[in-house]
Amino acid sequence: MTVVQITEALAQSVADKATAAPRRRMNYNFHTSDEDNPHRFLNVLLRGTYIRPHRHSDPAKAESFVALKGEVEVLIFDDEGTITQRHALGRVGPDGMLWGVDLQPGVWHTVVALSDVVVCFEVKPGPWYPASDKEFAPWAPAEGDASVSAYQAKLAEGR
Repeated sequence: MTVVQITEALAQSVADKATAAPRRRMNYNFHTSDEDNPHRFLNVLLRGTYIRPHRHSDPAKAESFVALKGEVEVLIFDDEGTITQRHALGRVGPDGMLWGVDLQPGVWHTVVALSDVVVCFEVKPGPWYPASDKEFAPWAPAEGDASVSAYQAKLAEGR
């Protein structure tokens, strides 16, 4: 049986790869194949990365995020693209430190790095098939679209 330790050195190694990546983020998978269930991974996000709002509804998949380092905001949307909830992970709130959230299937969401470097631990059901893993929100710009910066500024309003 192999044990993989989640250490600062591992997180830094993934952050170094995220720095070199055009999308400004990088995963480190603990699962060994796309067929595994569940999928467990570190997701390192750098400030400014854009993750298009999406949901996991067909097939229905729940998803959990836990902030291990830094601050990250999980935004929840209604079907029209209005932000209905903001969850600032890695920050102290009325109930103490908010470490993570667990999202039910079909919830429109995105994550926004509030720190220069964010390290999250994520879990969601496998298997992973790129064509059906997520449904992208039709009301949000695609990655690389010229309107992404303006949309990111809109997401920051009310923070």
